[in-house]
Amino acid sequence: MNDQNKSNQNHGETPKKSQGELVSQPSAWKKLLSKRWVYPAAYVAAAAIILTLVWVYQDASQRNLAQDPAKVSENATAPATNEAGKDAKDPKAVEVTATVVDMAWPVADAKDVKVVKPFFEKDGTAENNQAAMVQYNDMFIPNIGVDLGREDDKTFEVKAALEGKVSRVELNPPLTGTIIEITHDNDVKTVYQALSDAKVKVGDTVKQGDTIGTAGRSEIEKDLGNHVHFEVYEKGEPVNPEELLPKK
Repeated sequence: MNDQNKSNQNHGETPKKSQGELVSQPSAWKKLLSKRWVYPAAYVAAAAIILTLVWVYQDASQRNLAQDPAKVSENATAPATNEAGKDAKDPKAVEVTATVVDMAWPVADAKDVKVVKPFFEKDGTAENNQAAMVQYNDMFIPNIGVDLGREDDKTFEVKAALEGKVSRVELNPPLTGTIIEITHDNDVKTVYQALSDAKVKVGDTVKQGDTIGTAGRSEIEKDLGNHVHFEVYEKGEPVNPEELLPKK
């Protein structure tokens, strides 16, 4: 009788033992993934990696696109060697140089104005780049153009530096004053800001020396008085206008 009870007891406990063996313990990964902070942390880490890769890519692209404007004329005249070892000129470099070499000061007489704020050079001197910083409230912004004004602070007519087509006109934005953008051949653009008016409209074709507006004031550079803020872009990159304008 006792043997039978033991047999029945053992027989009854077997399923419990089997169940204990079949129930698997949660793995370390499952325990980790069950934590609430794991997924947000993973997203943050992934975002940081992506941003880092974007910054590296942009930095490399900017380095490849950056070009010293002072060397533009050299690139147009210096022969390049092709794969066959023959001399060949880069037609794009020649075309762009031919355009910017013909650039004129955006005023009637260059002797009437002076540079009141220079262009911020990436590799410029500390003194130049300090002078090329635009302060607005608590912000400091590198100047990507040159600002021209008269010694007596009088206003003056602003001229088209090159022949082209007016591609943008913004009348009296609160910070910059009226803006005029002109698109030229060979992916060159000139921008004129701080104007008090615009004598052209979008779609107009202008010749070099045509009056496009009048120098005025801007909130962001109000300490400069009456002036014109002049920018030049080649292939979308800002270049120092003083390197392209004729010497006085």
